[in-house]
Amino acid sequence: MQRRSFLSKATVGAGVGAGVALMGAPAIVGATPNVRWRCSSGFPKSLDTIYGAAEDAAKRIAEATNGKFQISVAPAGEIVPMPQAADAVAAGTVECSHTAAFYYVGKDPTWAFGSCIPFGMNFRQMNAWWLEGGGDKIFNDFLKPQGMRYLISGNTGAQMGGWFRKEVTSVEDVKGLKMRIPGLGGRLWSAMGAVPQQIAGGDIYPALERGTIDATEWVGPYDDEKLGFNKVAKFYHYPGFWEGGAALGWLVNEKSWNALPADYKAIFTAAVKEANAGMMAKYDALNAPALRRLIAGGTVVKPFPRPVMEAFYRAALPMYQEIGAGNANFKRIYDSYTGFQRDAVSWMRFTENTFDDFMANVLRQG
Repeated sequence: MQRRSFLSKATVGAGVGAGVALMGAPAIVGATPNVRWRCSSGFPKSLDTIYGAAEDAAKRIAEATNGKFQISVAPAGEIVPMPQAADAVAAGTVECSHTAAFYYVGKDPTWAFGSCIPFGMNFRQMNAWWLEGGGDKIFNDFLKPQGMRYLISGNTGAQMGGWFRKEVTSVEDVKGLKMRIPGLGGRLWSAMGAVPQQIAGGDIYPALERGTIDATEWVGPYDDEKLGFNKVAKFYHYPGFWEGGAALGWLVNEKSWNALPADYKAIFTAAVKEANAGMMAKYDALNAPALRRLIAGGTVVKPFPRPVMEAFYRAALPMYQEIGAGNANFKRIYDSYTGFQRDAVSWMRFTENTFDDFMANVLRQG
């Protein structure tokens, strides 16, 4: 009797289990839909570092979802011109863009904090502020009313100052200089008497070759060599004090993001964080040999004179005060950003900076 009862219950249980499994199968399939997004990159396809970071993230997302979540990456200008990518994301024309947030300071200077500001944080400091210091939340609170969100994904590290037809020896050499430079860096150079131009990466070389511009900044030796700037400008100045750690990120349409299943959101977030570390590793590995090649080819590498950098720094502080006085979003994020920076720089002065300076000196001595 007990055995028959057990078998009967077991049969019913098995049937119920099978029914649950059968009924559950469509639900599981439904929970992992096929999603197809388009990404308008802010960069030319020839750059395997910056453009490649978006491809790396898209590949990882596809792998982690068994191909169900696919993101097709298009170079700048193929879907929309680079300056219009943010508007395209906001409108849902494309679901996302891998870009530099400071390209959109013309919309609002506050956008710069998604990438960098002159005399701002380096790669590690920016990551720490974004991930642990409230940067992510405060910046995305700013973006939310615009129907977008921003996920950090990539950094160039401290950039070179750029390519100049004539050497910069003093502040006087800056006046009237036509230079391709985006973001608040462009506004700062303008305050110092230069004439900033915002030109997409793929259009810089012909502008410099024709003399439409006198100078350009881009990233660093590896990317700059690929774009051929050394062929049309002789002097390579450093550092790019307006981009001490330029972050890149994924600008995502908020409605498209909210429509994703929770596991797709988690996979996307993990993939872009992985690409964040990967881009910096590529630059650190590739820039040194590229710089050696450029020098061997005749490039004249020169630091900006310290008085020039000090003059730019003195001009930057009132610029920030002026912007913040009329822009509450900018002031709120600037206060958070610079407060974190003061602590981070103070800490690294005891450790990273001292160690790096020592190693640079002993290795330079042979």
